[in-house]
This record gives sequence, structure tokens and C-alpha cells, in this order.
Amino acid sequence: MEKTESWSLVRMAYAALAGITLALGIVGLFLPLLPTTPFVLIAAWAAPKGSPRLHRWIWSHPQIGPLLLAWHTKGAVPRTAKWLACITMSLSWIGLCLMGMHWGILAATAVIFIAVASFLVTRPEA
Repeated sequence: MEKTESWSLVRMAYAALAGITLALGIVGLFLPLLPTTPFVLIAAWAAPKGSPRLHRWIWSHPQIGPLLLAWHTKGAVPRTAKWLACITMSLSWIGLCLMGMHWGILAATAVIFIAVASFLVTRPEA
């Protein structure tokens, strides 16, 4: 296999990763248990390695671009995103309780959700 062929495969893998994670991020806007932000951040990381066109689209998107720029330059998260994330995690945890999940799962998710919420609320605001 030539070097250019392997580079093409690597680029295709990054492009596929960017496309799939961006799609999952978009689906996460409508499904409360699927997180949007991590998928969009992965897509923003993978896109320039695989698809300059997708990279430009993500960064120039009117809703996604400014959020990425705020995160990239200041580590900032908008106040609305902080509130929505904390509320969604709380509702998800309550849902787990109502479904009768094992106490170990409830404890583990509580620790994770509290850690994520603590990280979010300590970020500067965009």
C-alpha cells in the first residue's frame, strides 16, 4: 500500500468520525440521555484532520461556531447550556430512580453527574 493510499484511509476515518459524532450531537439535541457537547467537540477535533469542508462548516455555523470559539479561546460555556445540562442530568437521575435502578448505578451516576455539573458551573460564561 502506498503512503498516499494510507493517508487517504486515515483522512476518511477522521472524516467519518467527525460526521458520525456531529450527527450524534445533533440527535442529542432531541434525546435527553444523549449528550450533544462532547460529540460536537469530537467532531470539531476530527474534522480538520479529515474534511476541511466539514471543518469550515462546523466553525462557520451560526449556532455551533460561536460556542466552539468561546470554548476554544476561553474554556467558556454559556449560562443557558450550564443550566440545561444540570437540569437534564437531574431529570435523568430522577428517571433512573423511578425506574428502580440498583443503588450502585444510582450512586455511580450521581458521582459522575455531580462531577460534570461541578466542572460546568466553574467554567467562565461565554
